[in-house]
Amino acid sequence: MKPLLWRVTIVLSVLYVAGTILGGIGLGEMAVHPGRRPIPVNQEKQIESHLKTLDADLQEVSISASDGAVLRGWFLRPASGNGNAVLLLHGVSDNQLGMYGYGEWLLRNGYSVLLPDARAHGLSGGELATYGLEESDDIHRWVSWLEQNAQPRCVFGFGESMGAGQVLQALTKETRFCAVIAESPFESFREVSYARFGRPFHAGPWLGRTFFWPTDEVGFLYVRLRYGLDMDSASPKKAVAASMVPVFLIHRTSDRNIPSYNSEDIQAANPSRVILWLVPQADHCGAHGVAPSQNISLVLWALIGLLAIPRSTCSTVRLVQLLNSLQSK
Repeated sequence: MKPLLWRVTIVLSVLYVAGTILGGIGLGEMAVHPGRRPIPVNQEKQIESHLKTLDADLQEVSISASDGAVLRGWFLRPASGNGNAVLLLHGVSDNQLGMYGYGEWLLRNGYSVLLPDARAHGLSGGELATYGLEESDDIHRWVSWLEQNAQPRCVFGFGESMGAGQVLQALTKETRFCAVIAESPFESFREVSYARFGRPFHAGPWLGRTFFWPTDEVGFLYVRLRYGLDMDSASPKKAVAASMVPVFLIHRTSDRNIPSYNSEDIQAANPSRVILWLVPQADHCGAHGVAPSQNISLVLWALIGLLAIPRSTCSTVRLVQLLNSLQSK
């Protein structure tokens, strides 16, 4: 029995090591190459036709990133604007159309809207998604484009999931935001990688920190050696900790994609500048399905203006109580 047990142990060890190496490399490649979803021409034409009913214009725009990549997006301008602009940032493997619903509502309320495709997504250039490392400067350049071409009184940022993490990391370079809203952000790329290992097994991030930790390390090492990217530096939490820009975080307590403790940790890093609204009984980016969507939209964008005003802990508590009361109706 001992020789058999020894052989089984050796085989399992070899399989574990091989799986760790191959799995880490594969996951690293998948992370930086999440896939593109270009917008079909017929769908773009439908949106252009719909915007005419809103008396709004669609302008295809582009900028050059620091590495020469051409980033593309839509700029939507209402006929009668309120003088403010909002930069909307989509999630991983999505495109600008993923945030169009928010853009339409904002147009109806007088906001100009910039809907860019993130690098390595949609029609934008760039071969690698870097989850904020390169996108921070991309966002900085988009805000400069808005300042030069729209001359808004205020520029606001709103991102979901990957876009949420990116807009928060951009705060290290971009201080012109009047306020930022981030829905379901990750606190660091390392932390969200742990959560992703546990998700298929309906387990928490502990599985990524233990059994799959070597695979995680291989993935991070591979991306650094192959592409020169230090993904451990992708940290919205660190960016927010050093920022003076008001931030409003929204997170579902049932989120298994990016657990809600990520937003709690981000808030804890800068509690004087960050409001956190935890929404129960909803999954990733699903607040609109729990609370009445109209009320959420009204409160959400009213909060943008409030966030730019210095506030006390008491006022923060009242705002969160208001959101919770709307959600329960």
